Amino acid sequence: MTYRQRLQCWAIARLLPSQKWAIIARFRSRSDAEGHFQFLRRKVPNVSFKVVFDLTSQN
Repeated sequence: MTYRQRLQCWAIARLLPSQKWAIIARFRSRSDAEGHFQFLRRKVPNVSFKVVFDLTSQN
C-alpha cells in the first residue's frame, strides 16, 4: 500500500447480494465520504451503503 493510499482511510461500502461488503469508494476525510454517501443514498435508495474507517490494504 502506498503512502497516498494510506491517506484515504474513509470508505463507502456496499452490501452485495452475497451478504458481503465491498468497498466502492475511498476518501481522505470523513466529511467527503459522508457527502458522497448521502448522494448515493438519494440516487440508489434500494441499496445498503455504509461509511467505514478502513485501514486494510487495497488490492
